[in-house]
Amino acid sequence: MADQLKICFAASSGGHYEQLMMLKPLMKKYSGFVLTEKTLYNAEIEGEKTYYLSQVNRREKSFLPRMIINCIKSLGIYLKERPDVVICTGVLATIPMCLIAKVFGKKLIYIESFAKVTSPTETGKLLYKYSDRFYVQWEQMKEIYPDAVYLGGIY
Repeated sequence: MADQLKICFAASSGGHYEQLMMLKPLMKKYSGFVLTEKTLYNAEIEGEKTYYLSQVNRREKSFLPRMIINCIKSLGIYLKERPDVVICTGVLATIPMCLIAKVFGKKLIYIESFAKVTSPTETGKLLYKYSDRFYVQWEQMKEIYPDAVYLGGIY
């Protein structure tokens, strides 16, 4: 068990979280935890440790303080859990964990949103540079992310 990979499964709430839930078989196969936003309808995954971050909206006045809080929380979670890999489906609230993992020399796998057929997400544009593996769910997105891997949709 000591050699088993530990994976952080990171996603914001809503559709990004739903896409992450398509990876449940991986959650069962590997040791790990889920990192997501705190919402009114939190749904914990049976048998999976779950950590919550503040919801972030870049258009709100509270954006910067919430991002700073999420950075601090993410660092604490990272140091406690020490994941080998972060698999992320976005968006804003999860960026700190992704970048912290890279600072510590860990692997980052990013899955661009299924909803993005012809244009990138802001998070995708940022994390494309740092991802060890970057997946797109629509073949035409390879025009935007030429080094991305296309295997079809996550659903």
